[in-house]
Amino acid sequence: MGVVVQHLQPPPPAPSQDRLRGQTRKLNSPGSAPVRRDQEVPPPPKPRRGRGWPLAASGAPSLWARGSVAGRRAERGGLMGRRRGRGRRGREQEAAPRPPSGRVASTGGSSAASKRSAAAMGYTRDRFALRMAPAGGRRAPAIHRGYYVRAQAVEHCVRAFLLSTQGCPLRQIISLGAGFDSLFFFLKSEGLLCHTVVFEVDFPDVARPKAALIRGTEELITLVGNDASAQALGATAFSGEDYRLLGVDLSELPRLEEALHRAGLDPKVPTMLLAEVVLTYMAVERSDALVQWAAGHFLHAWFILYEQIHPEDPFGRVMQNHFSRLNSHLRSLAQYPNCKAQRTRFLQRGWTQCSIVNMNEFYSHIVLGEERQRIQALEPFDEFEEWHLKCSHYFILVASKGETPAPNLLFPGLEASLTHSLPCFAGTLAASACAPVSGLRRYGHRSVIIAPDVILTTGGFGDHGGRHCRLTELHALIKQKDGWQGSRVTLAEPGEAWDGRLFHSLTLLQAGWAVVFGGRRSPVRPALEVCCLRVLESASASASGTLRVELTRLLPVEELPLPRWRHTATTVVHQGEAYLFVYGGCCSRQAVLADWCFLRLKEEGELSCQQIPVDGPVPAGRHSHSACGWAGGVLIAGGLDAAEQPLGTILFLRPAGKGFQWHSVETHPPVTPRYSHTAHVHRGRLLLVGGVWFHAPAVPGVTVIDLATGLTAEYCIDTASLEWPLMLHNHSSVFLPDEEELLLLGGGGNCFSFGTHLNCHPVRLALASMWSEP
Repeated sequence: MGVVVQHLQPPPPAPSQDRLRGQTRKLNSPGSAPVRRDQEVPPPPKPRRGRGWPLAASGAPSLWARGSVAGRRAERGGLMGRRRGRGRRGREQEAAPRPPSGRVASTGGSSAASKRSAAAMGYTRDRFALRMAPAGGRRAPAIHRGYYVRAQAVEHCVRAFLLSTQGCPLRQIISLGAGFDSLFFFLKSEGLLCHTVVFEVDFPDVARPKAALIRGTEELITLVGNDASAQALGATAFSGEDYRLLGVDLSELPRLEEALHRAGLDPKVPTMLLAEVVLTYMAVERSDALVQWAAGHFLHAWFILYEQIHPEDPFGRVMQNHFSRLNSHLRSLAQYPNCKAQRTRFLQRGWTQCSIVNMNEFYSHIVLGEERQRIQALEPFDEFEEWHLKCSHYFILVASKGETPAPNLLFPGLEASLTHSLPCFAGTLAASACAPVSGLRRYGHRSVIIAPDVILTTGGFGDHGGRHCRLTELHALIKQKDGWQGSRVTLAEPGEAWDGRLFHSLTLLQAGWAVVFGGRRSPVRPALEVCCLRVLESASASASGTLRVELTRLLPVEELPLPRWRHTATTVVHQGEAYLFVYGGCCSRQAVLADWCFLRLKEEGELSCQQIPVDGPVPAGRHSHSACGWAGGVLIAGGLDAAEQPLGTILFLRPAGKGFQWHSVETHPPVTPRYSHTAHVHRGRLLLVGGVWFHAPAVPGVTVIDLATGLTAEYCIDTASLEWPLMLHNHSSVFLPDEEELLLLGGGGNCFSFGTHLNCHPVRLALASMWSEP
């Protein structure tokens, strides 16, 4: 007997550097290809001829915003402080040179250090980013990706401006809040700034040390030319041939305008203004005045803005709370909370055209497929939720006026897709917190009703003794007269312990007996052993407050499928026998799996694979999907595919003849694609709970699918009674049929550089009112 393995999907090989070089053509020489900032370091190779101008061009993360952000926050008496990643690789290091204000240094240095880390890991290959910060700790993969997509979006727009104005005798770029940016040096080194003058503006406490860095670095001073700042007037900290570095407060428009004009700015020349996470820290009336001033001051101009959105959802609340704790409030968010509001902001202040997309849409549709494959292959990655949530909370905007080309050509068709696909909610479900229970602040765990009135939770990553780590203790909830209470879990065998795995499967085989399959300790260390958990004397646990569990490690079987995590394992019935149907998931080779197998657990504790015929089209590989047993088969919903795109398909592996058959469940309206959710079947309806999708500002609540008619309805969750943001991804949920309630356990995770949020307590979700809905 053997295992049925279908269509393993390894990640596509990373494209060669020669292929990457051929994806763009040089702006100042039609027909030739420029080297992008994601090419080799040092020195950059000569460009090769390419296939034409791509919609996406790789680049190193920009350093244009961080320094001035810190300075702008300094005038309000508070600074952001050092950004943090996770663990040993996420710790931020301070970058040199050190400005007079230590907090300014820590903020600007944090950004520069993260960009240096991304360059060192191959996300970007801008050698000048390496010059702006000393060698430091390696950042987390999600931090690398976050800086990468930001740089991609900005550079995409900058290159488009340079291309559209290449016939002009002169053009100008103004970087507002430039910090220790390296983009000028990269563009200049590749000959992309012909007939272009770049003005970088930041607070004097940032401009002065950057000028000192340039003067002290031979490679940089060679690119900018002789420093004429000694002869310059006013705020000029450095004045090169086509580069001006100014120390000015952006909120003081008269001084800003005067400094720019003294430095040689010409309002009649086509000009691009860039602000990366800068305006949001200014008082709204001052940032609005700056936007309006720019529209009125230049005849032909673009304004590129990169900032945060969606402060009202759980991730947005964590993001806001992070900056508020640092006395660095995101001031624009309340008045301009979404893309529509930001677009209106510019159109009402003198800009004639405006296009805007969030980073999920940009990365999915503008960054070339080969480039996305290259990024996927750079390092082990298992932070999908964090990555997509970060991208849904940042946007890139391009506004224009005058005779410059329309910016809507930068994001063809994307803005329309953002408006017509938003889900409509049929109703609201109220959430209520249960009594506080320790030990459930975790994610990547699994939970099951293993015995009457007993919920067992295994694994995950979370809080233990005040620190975050992989958890090695099991957790139990026992139902008492006054609600669910936590119980201590002891293993029957002395010295035995849970191995700390997460993203495994936990499947109930029969009352009191569950099987654990797969999971991982790290993205390169899968959990290999299959375990059984059996509850001993569950009836006495209520009185003693302790649940005894027997953990048995099953004998290895050669025919077991590839080790995996983020998969599903569901019981099915075939010819009167029960089997464990294991489907999909991830593996250590960065592959998204499309295989499956049927496992049979014998009474003597042996595991065997059974070959059972499965007909029908083979579904696309996926992970982080859900699976529920129903009618002798399995319902599979959603998931993330090999291209890291959420899926909205509902599949039914139904019994058919001598085996099973894949069947697609049609839904009306279509289910909004999602992943990292949980699922249950009740009253002939499939319930999808939480998850991650690309359709902010709404977050997934509960989706109800009538399995007889295919009709779907979305319900949002009212969390007004909760004192903390409820993050429903990487959580577990248990359906309580007698109460017709869902019990939501754990969930949350790392929120980019804003800290880790773990749901505080179990949450009850009453569903009774939902069944009366049409």
